[in-house]
Amino acid sequence: MTAPSPEEQRGPRRIYANDAIEVHWEPKLCIHTRNCVRGLGQVFDPRARPWIDVDAADPAAIAAAVVTCPTGALHFRRRDGGPQEEPQEETTIDPRPNGPLFVRGQVRILGAEGQLIREDTRLALCRSGGSENKPFCDGSHLQNGFATDD
Repeated sequence: MTAPSPEEQRGPRRIYANDAIEVHWEPKLCIHTRNCVRGLGQVFDPRARPWIDVDAADPAAIAAAVVTCPTGALHFRRRDGGPQEEPQEETTIDPRPNGPLFVRGQVRILGAEGQLIREDTRLALCRSGGSENKPFCDGSHLQNGFATDD
């Protein structure tokens, strides 16, 4: 039996697309910070099915909302020749009060044996120890009473 690939380890990915843009959503990485909903509620509506409507705004606005997702659960690919997402030039780590580490930049997560787990531009890493999706945050810090001094 072979180890699952990084793609397989991520779990299902859903793609919402039109001729101008694709929005990729990985539920396993989503911790419901709701940046997308607050930024562009007509596109990202968790009460609607499907919850992402790529026809409800122009592709530039959708791309701008997607890059506010701190976990990497949302990504986009422009199909209309518009600019693609670029990683931050400098890698930054932002410890969230009582929550995960938000990481931005060109990040590679390697396993104990050096195997690639994930390469991404935005990640939320668990620091509470409670995640069922380690090293990624799954929001369990909200239930397990995790608290920080920062």
